[in-house]
Amino acid sequence: MKPALPLTRRESWRALAAHHKKVGKLHLRELFAQDPGRGERMSLEAAGLFLDYSKNRATDETFALLVRLAEEAGLRGRIDAMFSGEKINSTEGRAVLHAALRAPQGAVIKVDGQDVVPEVHAVLERMAAFCAAVRGGGWKGHTGRPVKNIVNIGIGGSDLGPVMAYEALRHYSERSLRFRFVSNVDGIDFAEAVHDLDPAETLFIVSSKTFTTLETMTNAETARDWLLRGLGGDRAAVARHFAAVSTNAAKVSAFGIDTANMFGFWDWVGGRYSMDSAIGLSTMLAIGPENFRAMLAGFRRMDEHFRTAPFDRNMPVLMGLLAVWYGDFFEAQTLAVLPYEQYLKRFPAYLQQLTMESLGKSVTLAGKPVACDTGAVYWGEPGTNGQHSFYQLIHQGTRLIPCDFIAFGRALTPLGRHHDLLLANMLAQAEALAFGKTLAEVKAEGTPEGLAPHRVFAGNRPSNTILAERLTPETLGALVALYEHSVFTQGAVWDINPFDQWGVELGKALAARIIPELESASAPAPGHDSSTASLIRRCRHMKGA
Repeated sequence: MKPALPLTRRESWRALAAHHKKVGKLHLRELFAQDPGRGERMSLEAAGLFLDYSKNRATDETFALLVRLAEEAGLRGRIDAMFSGEKINSTEGRAVLHAALRAPQGAVIKVDGQDVVPEVHAVLERMAAFCAAVRGGGWKGHTGRPVKNIVNIGIGGSDLGPVMAYEALRHYSERSLRFRFVSNVDGIDFAEAVHDLDPAETLFIVSSKTFTTLETMTNAETARDWLLRGLGGDRAAVARHFAAVSTNAAKVSAFGIDTANMFGFWDWVGGRYSMDSAIGLSTMLAIGPENFRAMLAGFRRMDEHFRTAPFDRNMPVLMGLLAVWYGDFFEAQTLAVLPYEQYLKRFPAYLQQLTMESLGKSVTLAGKPVACDTGAVYWGEPGTNGQHSFYQLIHQGTRLIPCDFIAFGRALTPLGRHHDLLLANMLAQAEALAFGKTLAEVKAEGTPEGLAPHRVFAGNRPSNTILAERLTPETLGALVALYEHSVFTQGAVWDINPFDQWGVELGKALAARIIPELESASAPAPGHDSSTASLIRRCRHMKGA
């Protein structure tokens, strides 16, 4: 699987570099004029999603060369290795099997010779039974009252996935239940989440694989204290108001949680790939087991497309290769994800972890420095909100920012003309970014000479448009899997490991050292640079230490 040559020495890379010199300044106006059928031809459907990739600064030759690059990178072999359970997360010695979380019953996926699919479905069945009890009112709190409030406590993938899925699928949620999400170690996050809740009707879900994550366990301990204050201090109450998503039964039990209400997952599931595991317990509580299984089916459909489709008709592969094209040949440093769907308001934030934690690497699998840029900054806002915020920079700024537009043909909550106006705005923005407005066109409108340059839109700003009929649980699953596999494609081309995240460790280690220095009664001994030492002293002074 390991490429024979460094990336920039591969024949396909050199061919792309030479090709970019020829086509890099071609305008989308020219490309569409030369090929009037481009819009219909450069599109494809998979897993209920439709992708129009015609508004990209790429020709047929570009795509052919990008596919060659993927082939030279050994992408096909890497895909097969992932789906077969090989330990492709080489720095941690782990398999990468988020696809197993949505595998159908009867499928066989082995890790170290053991089929993991039966375990996955056993956990799903336990989750479904628990959710049925809570949603149906059979689960009673310590005082005998049913649960009305559910608070998910996690961080990173244990928060971003569940909160995104809840917001995305709120249309399908049980409205008699209230859901809150706590992740930040800033106490305000917890205080605001519970300020109007009754402890007797509140269930906490604590999500931490090891049950040692600093932020999560700090919030969990605060939640336990809040609950006990509200219920008279009886520690037996904890077992009726807490569930855990973890693999550390000893620590879960010591916390006071009944391990019968502990739901496990596996070391072959990375946090940012875990929303369809037991980490999605709050999602299942919100939308019910049937809708959760529909979401898994959407994931599965995109998995199968990614695994089997030829690269030139493979939606995640094409999107991943386009990201490489813009990042390494056009020097684009960011990518805007623009969902024209209010329910997807947290989707860009979710993608930030998925993409940036995965692709923020500067060494190859072999530990050598990478030869080109890896990983764009992903960002965005929903719908017309962004148009009145940052679109100005995308349209007329000096930086190239590729965009992914996401929209749905039918509204989940139809209100008069709203959805037509929303879709019209999305289609117009993609068109304006691609084709712009020339100086001649501006002058033809009668614009005064001095104002004309300010009203010119250069255009040639690339975008993808992703459409689906409606935002359903199945559609959401397919959409998330699309970006998961786009990330995998980029990682394969750059020969990096998109499944570890060592970059977050140093800050954690230093924080563990600084915490007692802030909390100690006496001033800490020297041991930091002058800036950090001075800031520690100032923080201690501000809190009266």
